[in-house]
Order: sequence, then C-alpha cells, then structure tokens
Amino acid sequence: MSTSNLPGGAVVRHAAVWIAAIVVIIVMPYVFTSSSSVSMMSQMGVFIVFALSYNMLLGEAGMLSFGHAVYFGLGGFLTLHAIRAVNDDVWSFPLELMPLVGGLGGLAFGVIFGSVSTRRAGVTFAMITLGIGAMVEASANMFTNFFGGESGVSGNRVTEVTLLPFSYGPQIEVYYLIGAWTIVAALLMFLLTKTPLGRMANAVRDNPERAQFVGYSTTIARFIQFALSGFFAGIAGGLFAILFEIMTAPNVGLIQSGAVLLMTFIGGLGVFFGPIIGAVLVTYMQIALSGFSEGWILYFGLLFVLMVMYVPNGIAGVIVSHFAPWQAGLAHRFAVPYLLAIVPALLALAGLVTMIEMGYHLSLAYDPSRPIELFGIEITATSVAAWVVAVALFAAGLVALRWVAGRIRQRWGEVNQAMDAQRAKQ
Repeated sequence: MSTSNLPGGAVVRHAAVWIAAIVVIIVMPYVFTSSSSVSMMSQMGVFIVFALSYNMLLGEAGMLSFGHAVYFGLGGFLTLHAIRAVNDDVWSFPLELMPLVGGLGGLAFGVIFGSVSTRRAGVTFAMITLGIGAMVEASANMFTNFFGGESGVSGNRVTEVTLLPFSYGPQIEVYYLIGAWTIVAALLMFLLTKTPLGRMANAVRDNPERAQFVGYSTTIARFIQFALSGFFAGIAGGLFAILFEIMTAPNVGLIQSGAVLLMTFIGGLGVFFGPIIGAVLVTYMQIALSGFSEGWILYFGLLFVLMVMYVPNGIAGVIVSHFAPWQAGLAHRFAVPYLLAIVPALLALAGLVTMIEMGYHLSLAYDPSRPIELFGIEITATSVAAWVVAVALFAAGLVALRWVAGRIRQRWGEVNQAMDAQRAKQ
C-alpha cells in the first residue's frame, strides 16, 4: 500500500490532514477536561474505526450489510477473553496490542461468513448478512461460556503486561490508546482505497458486469473487502472492550449493526471522511439525547429518514458538492439563502421537539398535568394551547422552508451556469 500514484501536492495535503488529526487528538483532552468528555471522545474514536470499516463494505464496495456488528462484537468478546487470560497468567500479551486480537478474530469470522455471503450481491447479500447477525445474536444465550449469558463478559483492563509505563486505569490513558489505534486503523483503511484492491472494489460497486468483463472476479473482490472490513470492525470491538471492560449480547446484535449503518449514511457514503463525521455526530447525539429525552431513538429514526429523503449523499456529500463553487469563487452566493433557512428550520425543529416531548410526557408521566421544561419554558402537555402553538410553529417552519428551498435551488442553477461560463472561457 503506497501513495505513489498520487501527485506530490496531494501527498503533502494528505500528510498535513493526518498530522492535523494527530494534533487534534492530542489537544482535545486539554480543551474538554471533564471525565465525561474524555469518555465521550474515547467512544467517538471507537466508532470512527467501526464506521470506517462499514464504509469499506457499503461505501467502497456497494455491499449493504445488516450484520456488521457480528465482527465488532466477536472481536470485543475475544479481546476481553484474552485480557482475562493475561490476568489469570495463562499467557502474556501487552494491552496496547490487544485490539489486534479483536481484529484477527473479526478477520477469521469475516473469512468464514464472507465465504458464504459474498457469493451473492445486492438484496440477497443483505438478507444473508441479516440472517447471520440474527443467528449470532441468538447464539449468545446458547454459548454462555463464551458470551457470558445475559450478564455478558467482564474483565479488568489493568494488567501487568504493557509496552509502555502506563496502567491504563485512568480514562485519559485509555483515550490516548484509542486515539493512537484510531489514527493507525483509519490511515490503513485510507491507504487501502489507493491500492488496486480499493479500485477493484469501486469498480465492482459501480459496474460489476463491466468489471467481470475486463477480467476481475467480483466474488473474490467482495470477499477480500468483506474480510478486511471484518478485521477493522474487530479492532473497533477490541477498543470497545478495553474502554468499557464488558461485552454483552447486544454488541453483536442488529441494533448495533443499525447504529453503524446510521453513522455511515448520515456522515456520507463513499467519501472517506464521511463516516468520521457520522460517528462523531451520532455518538454525541446518542449520549446527549439519551440524557435529555425518553424519545431519543425516535429522533435518530427521524434524522435517518430525513437524510435518506433529502440528503442522500450525507453531510460529507453536501460539503464536497460545495468544493467546485468554492474554487470558482462563487460560494458566497449561497450565504443569503442559507442564512434565510436557519430561522424556519429552527421554528420547525422547535415545534417538532415540543410535540414529541409532550407526547412522551402524556404517555409516560405519572402525572401528565405536571409542566415540563423545554427551551427554558414551562409547558403543560395537557393544554390545548400548547399543542396549537407547537403545531403552528412546525407548520410555519415547514412552509417557510419550502419557500427557501426554492430560492436555494434557483441559486444553485445560477452558480452552475456561472461555472459553465467560466469553463467555456478557459
């Protein structure tokens, strides 16, 4: 794997990005110093690796999997068993390299399950992965010696066998360990996209018939990509096991597989930094919303539906779409319509959140007449006036957004015409 096929300027830019990422990881704990913030950032690192591994399947090779958590979870279980074996003096292996145990476990199961699932593509492949995910999750209650039953498997990450003079008991030490593995794993996955294998995976994704016609084996390409994605998912599972010191059956289940799909799709498929954005955003929202609302899963579902309907290329896709106008010096033309969209978007969001929270309060609260506090205002869910205001805010925001969306589409048309005129002059 090398970057020899990249222009010199591109190599410098890529190197600068990776150096900046390392600096950010080093500096962040000094900016967000609380233990909860360090824990959240550690989780972000774990799920960045997990989401990037899923992007190897769906974004790079076009394989929609509903069972990717299998390799994440099995890698985590194997890592935790390996840590327990070190603590029991069964073998000796440094904690810093323990994620490799998870990675190799994910690779092994990726080879086993991939040899079956990658013989098919499209919907058939997706259904096979769904069946494998359900099968492994159901097996957790059967093989209790490995999965630990309902209580799962727990361990102690503090061992006497380490490469560096750290115990990895303090959260900050674990954060930097996860940060180092995040950089290494992400860099390896990025370099894989520049190899012939990465190009072959893209060809199989875009036009499998043509790739097969020119001599590529689409089955082998999918199989190798599948196995390697299992390896990196296993590394993420190993980091998760080190961070939380416990693994349970849901870690291999369909909910976890759905979460990584959500991260990858929201961030942006096919764009390397898209899953990174998605993992950071979804992890933050999951932690923040779970403490704010009983309906945080509903918010995730709504966000996913809206992204699929209106932003199918994800957040990264939106960012990339503005590169050409920026280079042409025309990006400033979007400032006014984008600023106009902020107010109606906030109105619609406020109305929607108010309706959802009042609905949950009416159905779950012991005393539904007790006021709830939203946006610094006490609201009575049993009040008709509160519902009328919430519906009015939501409707007014939607109407205004539709109007602003028309202005944005018009501005995009003007910008595209201007860019075409610039290219014609060249």
